[in-house]
Amino acid sequence: MTDVSQLALVVEDWPNAYVSTGCSAGFKTVPEDFQVEELGCDVPVGEGEHLWVWVEKRGANTAWVAGQLARAAGIRERDVGFAGIKDRHAVTRQWFSLYLPTAETPDLTAIEHDEYKVLEQQRHRRKLRRGDLAGNRFVIRLRHISGDLDRLEANLTLLQQNGYPNYFGEQRFGHDGGNLEAGMAMLTGKRRVKQPAKKGIYLSAVRSWLFNQVLAERVRQESWATRLEGDPSESVSGPLWGRGRNLSADATLLTEQTVTERCLAVCDALEHAGLSQERRALVVRPEQMSWQWQQNEADGSDLILTFTLGAGYYATSLLRELVLLEQPDRDVSGES
Repeated sequence: MTDVSQLALVVEDWPNAYVSTGCSAGFKTVPEDFQVEELGCDVPVGEGEHLWVWVEKRGANTAWVAGQLARAAGIRERDVGFAGIKDRHAVTRQWFSLYLPTAETPDLTAIEHDEYKVLEQQRHRRKLRRGDLAGNRFVIRLRHISGDLDRLEANLTLLQQNGYPNYFGEQRFGHDGGNLEAGMAMLTGKRRVKQPAKKGIYLSAVRSWLFNQVLAERVRQESWATRLEGDPSESVSGPLWGRGRNLSADATLLTEQTVTERCLAVCDALEHAGLSQERRALVVRPEQMSWQWQQNEADGSDLILTFTLGAGYYATSLLRELVLLEQPDRDVSGES
């Protein structure tokens, strides 16, 4: 088995499921080109120790907004909760919770700031925690599209009908793969990480890379959307590696072993890191998907896409089946 210290994992150009359109498009040219609205699993009831605030942010980092809200309310930053990290280079709307058990309720809707505003606030009985959301609603503008627009239309229809491979997006791996690099450095003892949150991010990057490798193999075999014999899930799934026996068998196990046997050192390191084995769907089927074309100011074609994805699924993994994204050179970190 290869020594994990000798491995250097990289974010790859994993294979697409559909025929390339040969199209390119401007992406996130301005924040309004990428709009995300969080769909929650809970609704504030109007009473309780926590103040939930519905926030719209523009060009701002989620954690930074949480810190701003903590200072405005006079509480510790760790007493602010949110369900997920939303893209910085976007216009997004999401809930934050602030622990205010005895204090008077501050009017946070009065905050005036260029990068965020509180649209609504209500009391609730519990803190908002990571993962407490049903999904996200996206409205995305792709600008100045060039290439085979007929092929692009065909792929749009295929995505609407059949879904797309559930790759973890480049956001999971950090800017220039920094989270993946840090995760490997941590697993090999070259880097010590004390903060639990950062440790979790780095471990997730490595495990997500391994999942993408398995999914890429299924895409190459053209079986990514087909449930094979021996899949332990009701739907088509792949492994999120960790401790415990891989529950897949037969054809599913053989396909997964094609990848895991090449990556035994990575699998072993993830097991020793204390992660438990889980499964993740290989296929994402966007809901309420629609699109329209608009002529832009330069007489080119813009495509406006609207769709809903469940929690943990990436809009960029859908877009990669349509166009080559051309965006300004900047940090792509975020989780949508």
